[in-house]
Order: sequence, then C-alpha cells, then structure tokens
Amino acid sequence: MVDLKENGKSGSVEPTLLRISDKLSLRYAKLGNGPPLVLLHTIRTQLEYFRALAPLLAEKFTVYAVDLPGHGHSPIDRTAQYDEPHMRKGIVGFLEALDLRDVTIVGESIGAVLALTAAADVPDRIRAVYALNTYDYETRYGDGIRRGNWFANLIIGSLQIPVFGAIGAAVANRWILGKIMGGGYADPRKLPADLLDEFDKTGRRPNYHYVERKVLAAWRSWDKARERYSRVQAPVTLIYGDKDWSRISERERTRSALRNARLFTLRNTGHFSAVENPQEVASIVLS
Repeated sequence: MVDLKENGKSGSVEPTLLRISDKLSLRYAKLGNGPPLVLLHTIRTQLEYFRALAPLLAEKFTVYAVDLPGHGHSPIDRTAQYDEPHMRKGIVGFLEALDLRDVTIVGESIGAVLALTAAADVPDRIRAVYALNTYDYETRYGDGIRRGNWFANLIIGSLQIPVFGAIGAAVANRWILGKIMGGGYADPRKLPADLLDEFDKTGRRPNYHYVERKVLAAWRSWDKARERYSRVQAPVTLIYGDKDWSRISERERTRSALRNARLFTLRNTGHFSAVENPQEVASIVLS
C-alpha cells in the first residue's frame, strides 16, 4: 500500500503494475475522481514524491501518479539507455495503454520535460501541461543537480568517472542522498525524513544505480528535448521555485520555445516544489 493521504482527504492506495511492452512496465497509483491527471516525478524519486500533492489534486481529478521507467518500483531493463526518448516512450505508452484522453499532465524536473515532450507526441490526448522546475538546461553531466551545493557538485560529478563512478553510486547511503537532495530545497529541513528513508530503501534495489547513472549520462538528451516544445499544442503553465537550480535566462528560453505558455514563480521554494510547497502548486493547477 502507498500512503497518499494528506489531512485525511484520501486513503492509502494499492499501486498497480501496467505492462507497456515486453521490456517495459510502469508502476502507478490511482486516486480521486474526475478528469484524468498524470503526475511525473523527478530523477531519483518515485510516485511517493507526490504524497502531499496528489490528494489535493484528487479533489477535482482522477490522479495517476507514475513511477518513471526504471525508477521507484518500475522494473529495470539493463539494455535500456534511460535517455529522454526512452522515458518519453514509456509515458506515451502509459497514456495509450490506459487510453487516457483530455489529460492534464503535471511533471517536476525531468518529469516536466517528459510532460512537455509527451504532449508534443500525442497532442490529441493532452488538455493542459503544468511543468514544474523544468530540467532542460544541461551543459555537462549532472549540471542541474550539481548547482545545489558543493557536496552535490563533488559527488554527482564523480559518478561519471569510469569504474569509480559505479562503485561510488553503489556505496551511496541515506546521509549522502540527503545532502545531495537537500541542495534542491530552499529550506533543506522540508525534506521529510521518512520520505528520504523511502528513497534510500528504493535505491538499494538491484541495478537501481545503473538507471541513475544512465539518466545522468544522457544529459544531452534533456537539453535537446527543448527542440520538441514548439510542437506542444495544449496550454502550458511553467512553475519555478525562486530558488530552483535553473537560471532566469534558462526559464525564459524554455517559455520562448513554447507557443502558449504562462510562468509562475513560487517564493521560498527550491527545485522540489511538490514536496516543499504542495499547497501553492495545487492552487495553480486547480485554478
């Protein structure tokens, strides 16, 4: 069971594993009633990332919180590259397998990139896109994450080193993960300890660090994804924390690549806005 309950508004739900193809299945949780809304999380997290936001949105939507390919408890394919095209294929496959239409799609970080590129691929299925702290500005390996703090820069940068990087990823522990993720919060104390426990536990799955390093190694694909934004037909809302890793010029570049976009900035909020400021995110989506 997954606890997506917030202030008693919704109960725990049982996740489901959806088969997309012979090599790809995605775990997801469903709650609420109304038109469909799909939630796509950040790198190195999972659908529990939305445990505070999902119940708020479930007041008006049927919410589908998805574990991205290879993330959370979605099965891992050792032959996959886990670049943007592969991840997008999984999300488009999810929408098609459930035949979801008139979808509001909400993504954070790489999930925001995938929300936009999936909307470009299947415009007939998408009603609106909410892209939170879009991670589409990589100029080097792990560029965005490395902007969080000196520790993240050191550790994430080292993961690209042959052999040593694989060893370093394998021995990473909860403390290291917390220090790195803390660099994505305006106030690192807002990273819940039990949520960090869950991320740490999931990270110990066999081959999980293979996926983590593959996503980082595919950094060029996240930057290249912007080329697809002009194909998005649905209205887009860009939401950034004022303490997000992206620079103002990078945010404006993303907005200019889209045909129909508005932009909001959340005060005292970092890269992980769905955890740090779920009420404000929900108010924008629900309005």
